[in-house]
Amino acid sequence: MRRFIGLMSGTSMDGVDAALVETDGHGIKVVASPNGHVEIVGGTHAIDYSESETKLLVRAKEEARQSVTERGQRPGCLTEAEAFVTRIHAEAVEALLAREGLRPEDIAAVGFHGQTVLHRPEDRLTVQIGDGSALAKRLGIPVVYDFRAADVAAGGQGAPLVPVFHRALAESSGYGLPLAVLNIGGVANVTLIGPGDELLGFDTGPGNALLNDLLVERRGERLDRDGATAARGVADEDLVGWMLSHPYFATSPPKSLDRDAFSHRMVATLGVEDAAATLAAFTVGAIRLALRWAPEPPRRWIVGGGGAKNPYLMAGLRAALQTEVVSADEIGWSTDFLEAQAFAYLAARRLRGLPITFPGTTGVAQAMTGGALAAPR
Repeated sequence: MRRFIGLMSGTSMDGVDAALVETDGHGIKVVASPNGHVEIVGGTHAIDYSESETKLLVRAKEEARQSVTERGQRPGCLTEAEAFVTRIHAEAVEALLAREGLRPEDIAAVGFHGQTVLHRPEDRLTVQIGDGSALAKRLGIPVVYDFRAADVAAGGQGAPLVPVFHRALAESSGYGLPLAVLNIGGVANVTLIGPGDELLGFDTGPGNALLNDLLVERRGERLDRDGATAARGVADEDLVGWMLSHPYFATSPPKSLDRDAFSHRMVATLGVEDAAATLAAFTVGAIRLALRWAPEPPRRWIVGGGGAKNPYLMAGLRAALQTEVVSADEIGWSTDFLEAQAFAYLAARRLRGLPITFPGTTGVAQAMTGGALAAPR
C-alpha cells in the first residue's frame, strides 16, 4: 500500500478538507482502536473559508450558472475563484505534510476534487474549478483531478463518485451487509451496498444547502448549528409533501442533483423556525424515499458530512428509517473527512487504471476509470 492525500471542498462551500490514506486502490489500511472501532490509518487537516472567501465561491457558482456553456470557460470572477481554490488546497496539503512529518516524495499522488460550480449531466457538462497542473507544480506531487468529466462525457451522471470507496471501507472494517452510507453535505448522497455486495449510489436530494441558504438570508448565519432553529419550529407537512412530489424523487437511480436544483425560497411564507423545520423534514423525507430503490433494507445507516452533526436531522432520520442510524464518528470513521479520504482512494484507483464509476452509481454504460493526471514539473 502507498500513501495518498485526498482533498474535498464540497457544495456547502465552507472549507477544504485534506486526508491521508494508505491504500493499493483495492483495500484500505485500517487499525482497531482501543474502543473496538475501526479507523483509517492517516492524518487529516481542515481549513475553514472566511466569509469573503465563501462569498467569492458563491459568486463563481452564480457566474457559472449564468454564463458557462463549455467546461474550459472561466468568465467573470471564475478565474479569481480558481486561483483561490488552487492556493488554499495547496496550503491544506502542505499543512498536512508538516503535521505528519512527511515529504512530497512520500506521497504517491493527491486526489484533488476541486470546487463544483456547475453540474448539468443532462447537458454533458460538469465544471469543477481548480488548476490540477498548478497544484502539482507547487506541491511537487502528482495530482489526479477532474474526476467527473469522463463519466459525464460518456453519458453518466458524474456523481456520486464515493460509493466504491464506501464499499471498500465497509469491507476493510468488516461490517455486515446490507449497509447504507449516507453523506449529508450541501447535497445528500447515499451508497446502498446489497447483501451480495451489489453497489447502488445516487443523490437523494438536498442536504444542508437549503438550510444554510435560509439561515444566511434570514439571520446572516452560515448554518443551523446543532439544528437548534429547526428544533424550535414545526414542519409544514403539506408543504413537505408537495416538495417531495417533485419528479426527481420518483426517478429511478442512478441520478444526481446540482446544488441549486431546489431553492430555500419554497418556504418563504414561513417564519424562520418553521421554515428550518420544514426544510429539515424535506431532507429527511427525500432520504427515506431512497429506500424504495434498495435491493434490501439496510441493517445500518452510517452518516457522514455536516448533517451528521445536526442532532435534529439525525433524530429525524432515526424516526423515518426505523433502523440503526449512526454517525461516522460513532463507529470510528470520520464524519468530517470521509469524502476527502474517498478522493485519496479514487486517486489510487486512477493510478492503477481501476474503475471509479459504475452503471449502478452514475448510470454510465460500463465501469470506467476517471480523472486527469498532472505530473509535477
